[in-house]
Amino acid sequence: MAVVTVAQALAMPVLRAARPEVLAGESGLDRQVRWVHTTELSDIAPLLRGGDLVLSTGIAFPDTADELAALATSLHDSDAAGLLIELGRRWTSVPAPLAAACDRHGLPLIALHREVRFAAVTQTVGERIVDEQLAELREAERVHDTFTALSIEEAGPAEILAAVQRLAGAAVVLEDEQHRVLDYRAGPSDIAGFLADWQSRSRAVEHPGRTTWDATNEWLVTRLGTRAKGWGRLIVQAPTAPAQRLIVVAERAAAALAMHRLQDRHRDSLVRRTHQELLLGLLTDPTDTDLLRRCELSGLPTEKRTFIGLAIRPQLRVDGHDTPSLVDDVLASVVHAVHGLCLSALVCEIDRDVRVLLSFAPTARHDRAVAKLTQRVADQHSVVIGAGRAVDRAAHIDRTLRESQHVVESVHANDKLVHRLDDVHLRGLLTMLGDDDRVHAFVTRELDVLTEHDEDNDGDLLAVLRALLWHPTSKSDAAAAVHLSRAAFYDRLAKIERLLAVSLDDPDIRVSLHVALIADDMAR
Repeated sequence: MAVVTVAQALAMPVLRAARPEVLAGESGLDRQVRWVHTTELSDIAPLLRGGDLVLSTGIAFPDTADELAALATSLHDSDAAGLLIELGRRWTSVPAPLAAACDRHGLPLIALHREVRFAAVTQTVGERIVDEQLAELREAERVHDTFTALSIEEAGPAEILAAVQRLAGAAVVLEDEQHRVLDYRAGPSDIAGFLADWQSRSRAVEHPGRTTWDATNEWLVTRLGTRAKGWGRLIVQAPTAPAQRLIVVAERAAAALAMHRLQDRHRDSLVRRTHQELLLGLLTDPTDTDLLRRCELSGLPTEKRTFIGLAIRPQLRVDGHDTPSLVDDVLASVVHAVHGLCLSALVCEIDRDVRVLLSFAPTARHDRAVAKLTQRVADQHSVVIGAGRAVDRAAHIDRTLRESQHVVESVHANDKLVHRLDDVHLRGLLTMLGDDDRVHAFVTRELDVLTEHDEDNDGDLLAVLRALLWHPTSKSDAAAAVHLSRAAFYDRLAKIERLLAVSLDDPDIRVSLHVALIADDMAR
């Protein structure tokens, strides 16, 4: 919020010419001045508003120490911004009891050693306050107009982030619920440093409310979605405690992103939105009879059917700038394949993955249908596909949907057309535990010594350890994998054992290090 403080008022020429001297309450000089109130009454406090700066000659002020202290207390209780006394008419110096009382309350007390026109002070400070308020209103209008235009234009994340960067003059990041950076816009400072070690730093940021400022990272963080169903966060670089204007910018941007999430700019947006609502509802409560009825009306039979959930993840470009169009293209291909194969399905995009729920008659060869559908999509796009196990009750639809997503999150190598739960093993478990701080602590405990050694010495101990564990039956193959002679490879292994104070022949140690490496690879 734009404000004029007591200190700023004293720095204005009209008051600076009066040779102001701060006698007490210096700690309160940053108080906001809402207006200047001139008076000679000692009982003026009940008529004041919070933030009024009192200007007086003190002619009618009391004489006794107790009465002067009571005056200071009354001004403090009314939340006055401060007290300015022009010397010469009543006092040549401000009474010590008044100064002491003001100091106790932290109320700024300023002596003006030269005569000043009170009307000029009121006018000058008042005009400055009004100017600041008008500037704030104009800036608020600019923010409002910007996001209103974005809403009318049905702008996507790229345009919204660009607007935030322009209004904030700082870097801005859009991340998903796994703290992965989806898109960003650089600010005036080094973006590489701002994005460094992003996921681990972001996980550490507690976020109790909708918007919070993290002083450690210098981030203004705004949740996207509700606390229970958040789907990401918007983060704006904020080296100092953010002004209200910046908070408004972040929250308006979050609202615009939420609006974009609900509005698809394609012809079938209503269908997509309906399918998305139904799938999200099924993930929450697949026993809801009204929800199942809506599924039937949308073309997905639910009585005496077999259900299979699919999660299809596009392989995105590294820069991420074509993310929206890629997901849309894959979704369109899935819809086209579903129609071409005459399948009953719900298809939508959720968190940049294409989610599919297929409904089959109990006698249908559903595995064959899934293979045909996924092959048609894979022929056109580079994708990773996860399939949940078939379920025969509508009440278990959420299981196959969650399982398919879990599989996609866990896939290490895209060496199959369709991945299932049987394919992910340990990686599946680590995916479920991916956000658990205890997993990160375990990886740190197991590998940090080697990581620090490699960083400090441009070493390859982690690569050697990985080769050993990836080729458990042949150290010759392991040495060849990292292009080392057997002698050099054995020397590296000995160094690893010394640094970790373990034996690499111990099977428990090998398992522990192997799990840590997999978890670290997945985190990266």
